[in-house]
Amino acid sequence: MYNDTVLDHFQNPRNTGEIENADGIGSAGNPTCGDVMKIFIKIEDGRLANVKYKTFGCAAAIATSSAASELLIGKSIEEAEKLTREEVAEALNGLPEKKMNCSNIAPDAIRAAIADYRSKIGN
Repeated sequence: MYNDTVLDHFQNPRNTGEIENADGIGSAGNPTCGDVMKIFIKIEDGRLANVKYKTFGCAAAIATSSAASELLIGKSIEEAEKLTREEVAEALNGLPEKKMNCSNIAPDAIRAAIADYRSKIGN
């Protein structure tokens, strides 16, 4: 059902955990299946210097969170806001169609974390 890239990100997730004193924190979930992602970001010079997350969910949700974290580190805030579910799925060399909904939680969570960051800096 899952390709080797998805399985690798599921079995060896990257960037898990929390960032102490994160600049922004966001959450997103999928009410259909119960997957939930909480993402923590550290901003330096307008770029995401560090991204960590905690995800509760299926293998696809964990794999998409891991892949998204790798895609986001080093991006500008504006680039990070434009992350799409298609980019996340592409980074995993595809997902089964019935699991594409799992790739939505990372883009939604990162936008929530950036909104949190902006609210803290008054922007």
